[in-house]
Amino acid sequence: MKLLTAFGVLLFASVPAHAQAQAAAQAAAPAPVAKPCEELKDEITKKLDAKGVKGYTLEIVAKDKDAEGKTVGTCEGGTKKIIYNRTPAPAEPPAKEPPKP
Repeated sequence: MKLLTAFGVLLFASVPAHAQAQAAAQAAAPAPVAKPCEELKDEITKKLDAKGVKGYTLEIVAKDKDAEGKTVGTCEGGTKKIIYNRTPAPAEPPAKEPPKP
C-alpha cells in the first residue's frame, strides 16, 4: 500500500513539471517568418501547375474580407489570404454535321 501511495505521489508531482517543460520549449521556438504574398502565390501556382490543374485563379485579399472561393494560404503575417477559384471551362462549339448527300 505504501508503494502504491508513493507511486501516486510521484506521478502527480511529475505532471506539472512536464507541462512546464513543454511550455518552455514552445516559448523558445522561433516564430514563423511572414512570407510575402506574391512569393506564396507563385509557390501555390507552381504546385497546381505541376498537378496539371487548369482553369483557376488565385487572388490575394485582406484576411477579414469575405471572398468567394477556398482559402489556400495566408501571408504577410496572417494579414492577407490567398483565395482559389475554379474558372468555368469555355463552351465548345457544337460539332458540324457532315453534309447530307
